[in-house]
Amino acid sequence: MAKTSSIAREAKRQRLVAKYAALRRELKEKGDYAALEKLPRDSSATRLHNRCNVTGRPRGYMRKFGVSRIAFRELALDGKIPGVTKASW
Repeated sequence: MAKTSSIAREAKRQRLVAKYAALRRELKEKGDYAALEKLPRDSSATRLHNRCNVTGRPRGYMRKFGVSRIAFRELALDGKIPGVTKASW
């Protein structure tokens, strides 16, 4: 399980990106880079990092399912992800 502070920090970044998205787009279209620099750093979408929805783990993230590889394996083996079965041949 990831530190609670890391998960909270990432959630705060997501809120800031959503809050300033329209303003950032407008400033970029105008070419007003001086005003763009004055916005909070964390309001930039490039500072976001995907985290597992179950554990908060930042690495081994699977976009299609929104969880890390470890959580994915546990959920798949428990049959909690529809359409996913263990391979055998």
